[in-house]
Amino acid sequence: MARVLVTGMSGTGKSTVLDVLASRGYRTVDTDLDGWTDGEGGPWDATRMGDLLRTERTVVVSGAAENQGDFLDRFDHVVLLSVPVEVAIERVRTRSNNSYGRTIEQQDRIRRHFAEVEPLLRRSATVELDGRLPLARLADEVASLADGHPTDARSAVPPRSDRAEA
Repeated sequence: MARVLVTGMSGTGKSTVLDVLASRGYRTVDTDLDGWTDGEGGPWDATRMGDLLRTERTVVVSGAAENQGDFLDRFDHVVLLSVPVEVAIERVRTRSNNSYGRTIEQQDRIRRHFAEVEPLLRRSATVELDGRLPLARLADEVASLADGHPTDARSAVPPRSDRAEA
C-alpha cells in the first residue's frame, strides 16, 4: 500500500484519472476541490495535507501546488502526467467540469507553466506517464503503484528511495 501524488499541468488528466480510481474504491483527494487550497491555485493547506499523509497509508492525491515540495518525502511515488501543451490547451478549452483554461489569458498562463513549472515537476517525479494513453491504462498504472506493485511498463525514473535528492 502506498501514498501516490499524481501531478502535472492543467489538462494532463489528473482529475480524470482520480475519478476512475475513486470509482474503483481507492481513497482519492483532488486538491483542486474541497478547500485544499485558497481557491486561487495557491498552496495546499499544510495542516490538512500533513494530517492526510499522517493518517492514510493508501491514498492517491492529485494536484500541483507551489508547496507540494514540502510533502514529497511523504509520498511513496510521484507520478507526472504529461501531454504536449497544445493537447492540454484543447482539453481545458473544451472540458465541462472546470472552467479554468477557457480564456486566452488562462491559456497563456498554462503555456508558461508548461515551460517553467513542468520541468520542476519532472525532476521530482518517480514516474512519468503520457496522459494521452487510454484512461483505463493510466488508472491501472497508478492503481498498481497505490497497491504497492509497480510494473516495468512505466518510464525508467527510479523509485523515490533510490534517487539522489537534488
